Amino acid sequence: MARAAGVSPATVSRVFNGGNVTPARAQSVQEAAAALGFAPNRVARSLRKQRSSVIALIIPDIENPFFTSLARGVEDAAQRTSLSVVLCNSDEDTEKERRYLEVALGEQMAGVIVAAASRDETDLAPLAARGVPVVAVDRRPRDAEVDAVRVDDHHGGEVATRHLLQAGYRRIACVTGPEGASTSEERLAGYRAALTAARGAGAVDDSYVRHADFRVEGGRAAMRELLSLPEPPDAVFVANNLMTIGVLDALRDAGRTPPGVGVLSFGDVPWASLVRPSLSAVELPSYELGRAAAELLLQRMDGSASPLQTVVLRTRLQVRESTGGPAGA
Repeated sequence: MARAAGVSPATVSRVFNGGNVTPARAQSVQEAAAALGFAPNRVARSLRKQRSSVIALIIPDIENPFFTSLARGVEDAAQRTSLSVVLCNSDEDTEKERRYLEVALGEQMAGVIVAAASRDETDLAPLAARGVPVVAVDRRPRDAEVDAVRVDDHHGGEVATRHLLQAGYRRIACVTGPEGASTSEERLAGYRAALTAARGAGAVDDSYVRHADFRVEGGRAAMRELLSLPEPPDAVFVANNLMTIGVLDALRDAGRTPPGVGVLSFGDVPWASLVRPSLSAVELPSYELGRAAAELLLQRMDGSASPLQTVVLRTRLQVRESTGGPAGA
């Protein structure tokens, strides 16, 4: 290969192992590889390195557009260094997640990016003990000594609830995710903080708070319960995009429609500006989350010994018709 490309064997190695090579030399090697029909033997490479060129991405729900976009960010960053990504769907199930983590260890994967199924039950210590680089993305297990990339969930929940207050809504409910998930807790905390800042201590009525499963049916069931209250909410902050679909479904079945009942979703969806009324949402930088997580993991895989990092990305509020704003605001 080196003779065909007119370079040294070390240069060929760097090209196929993600080292620093000038674009011209990299092109020469790739052209020689194509002409000779050469492909790296990943099994042999793994034996030599004691680690594969594959990373695991463990997420709770690939059907959620948020995680789909996050996965794309991870893959795009990984592909630039010739790493492959194995996608694992935990379904918010800590036992299923544990099995995937064991597979990552058993297959000597180069690293793991995980959106934890539980703040308290997800255990990343075995990976750290074996020296496997790990980055927690979106959700971080409590006390886990790993790098993390997340959005400012508390701030997003606070801004969303403050907007509903400023729009004139008074009985504001919150449909959040499972108890124990860091994102559920932080978004709910932001909701509580906004109500307390506006109305003082004791302003949060817990009868307007519901925990659900981050799925469509969970949002639907939670909204039905809220509508059965003696004084149903006149607005609802929903802590993820899939539950928002269920909330809207329950409102439609009850003959209630936004903005009569304000609806604000934490997490935008591709069709948010197309439905009528258009959906107000807290936009999440999902692709950037995935890309940042992969880049942080790559730094660790390259031997970075810097202190553990937590990268926090900000959200952005999109006000639309479902909270009384104009379309496209």
